[in-house]
Amino acid sequence: MYDREAAVRYAEKWWNKRNPAFPAFAVDCTNYVSQCLLAGGAPMRGGYADRKNGWWVGGGTWSFSWSVTHSLRWYLEGSKKGLKAVRKASAADLIPGDVIIYDFNGDGRMDHAAFVVSRQNGVPLVNAHTADSYHRHWSYTTSPAHTDGIRYYFFHIDENISL
Repeated sequence: MYDREAAVRYAEKWWNKRNPAFPAFAVDCTNYVSQCLLAGGAPMRGGYADRKNGWWVGGGTWSFSWSVTHSLRWYLEGSKKGLKAVRKASAADLIPGDVIIYDFNGDGRMDHAAFVVSRQNGVPLVNAHTADSYHRHWSYTTSPAHTDGIRYYFFHIDENISL
């Protein structure tokens, strides 16, 4: 089972610092979201030989889906075992432990990932890395990266983990 509470505890602990047990990147948002998912019990899949497949970190390397927002989006949308997610129509469908992927320019290339940590008056709040964010409104309208063409991808993480 995916443990949302454990994932959120991790997100709250590490939102403004880097866990030395993992690599850190200049653009660290997806790495941070992946760490949160792992802390919730999402199992890694794949291995060190092929960075294009699976979702994993270890041995001094990592999969693209672990660290690249665009790749994580496709992994979440297509995974049938292990870490799985269901794409939802709106942020209102998300709960703590879920993920939002941002296409700031609306060009089909994903730019940012954030982790849902709470809901305030029914509105999801997120934590994120790169520009470290704590309990930020999910829409990112205050971000300098926000544009009128922004597209959001809302992912509800499946609690039932099958290997």
